[in-house]
Amino acid sequence: MSPQRRDVRSVYMEWAKLRSASRYNLAASDLSQLPLADLHIRIEDLELTGPGAYGFEPLIQRLASKAGVPVECVVHAQGASMANHLAMAALLEPGDEVLVEEPTYEALLAAAQYLGAKIRRFPRRLENGFQLDPREVERAISPRTRVIVLTNLHNPTGVRTLDAALKLVGEIARSLGAHVHVDEVYLEACFDSPWKSAFHLGSNFIATSSLTKAYGLSGLRCGWVLAAPPLAQRMWRLNDLFGVVAPHAAELLSVIALDHLAQITARAKHILTTNRVLLKKLLDSRKDLLTIWPEAGTVAFPQLTTGPAEAFCQLLREKYETSVVPGRFFEAPDHFRIGIGGETENVREGLSRVAAALDDLASKR
Repeated sequence: MSPQRRDVRSVYMEWAKLRSASRYNLAASDLSQLPLADLHIRIEDLELTGPGAYGFEPLIQRLASKAGVPVECVVHAQGASMANHLAMAALLEPGDEVLVEEPTYEALLAAAQYLGAKIRRFPRRLENGFQLDPREVERAISPRTRVIVLTNLHNPTGVRTLDAALKLVGEIARSLGAHVHVDEVYLEACFDSPWKSAFHLGSNFIATSSLTKAYGLSGLRCGWVLAAPPLAQRMWRLNDLFGVVAPHAAELLSVIALDHLAQITARAKHILTTNRVLLKKLLDSRKDLLTIWPEAGTVAFPQLTTGPAEAFCQLLREKYETSVVPGRFFEAPDHFRIGIGGETENVREGLSRVAAALDDLASKR
C-alpha cells in the first residue's frame, strides 16, 4: 500500500466521533433515535445467526419493494458509508478519474482517495443556490472520468436536485461511458414530496441510502445500494472482503422497521416539521447569516457573512455548550452546518444559544 493511501482518513468523522459532543448537539445530521420500545419487539422475534448468504432474503425483498426495483438490483450494506464504499470500489480502479461536487461530504472524497482514484471537482455555487448545474459537470468531466459523485439532498446544504438536472448529468456521463453515483441518504426526509431514486433515471445510475438520517434508526446500520445486476453482484463479492455478512439481529430488526415505516415516518415528519419552523425563524431574524433554505431535510448550511465561522463554532461550543459542524469540513470556512433532527426542546434551546453566540461574537468586533 502506498504511503499516500495508508494515510487516508476522514478528519470529519474523527471530529464527529471525538469532538462534536455537547449539551446541545446541533452537529448531528440524523433524526433523534427511535427508542427500541417503539418497534414493539419481542425477544422471540430475534435470533443471533441467520442464513449468512448474499443478503437476508426478507430484508432484500423489502428494500426492493421500497425502492420499486428488482431484488437483483439491491445490495444490503452496513450503513450508507459502506454502501458508498462498495459502489465506488465496484466502479473504480487505481488511477481512474472520479468527478465530485464541491462542497461535498468529506468521507466521499476520502473513500475515493483510498481507492486510488484521481479526484476532479465541479462547483455547486452559493450564488446559484447550490443547485446542480449540468454545465459545470460538462466543463469539468474528461474522457478518463469513470464516476460522477453527487449527494441528493445535497450534503451539506440540504438543497434538492431535480430529476431534470440529474438526467442531463446522466446523459453527459453516458456519452463518455461513465456512471453517476448519487448518495440519497438525506432524500429519504422528503416526506411531503413524492420522489423516486435516481437509479430509475438510467442504466448508468447507482444510488445509495440508509435508514439512518431520516428515520432515527442509525443503530441498525441498514444501508443499501441500487445498481444494475452485474454491478450489484460485484459489490456483494467485494463485501466478502469487508463486512462478509451482516449481524442477523440487525437484519431482523431492519425488516421489522421497514414493516412499520409508515408509523416511523409519521414520527420523523412531526419532529422535522416542528424543528424546521424553529430554524427558519432564527435564520430569518439574522442579518449576519446568509442561507439557501432547503425545502426538506435535517440540515442547513448558513454562511456567516462577517467572516470565517471557525471562531463562532468554537465560542458556541465552549461558552454556550452547543455544537454545529464547522464549514472547513466541507471546504467552506465561512459556513457551518446545523442539524435539527434532535428532540424539539433541545433544538429550541440550542438555536437560542446560536443566536446568543452570534450576538456575543458581533459585540467583540
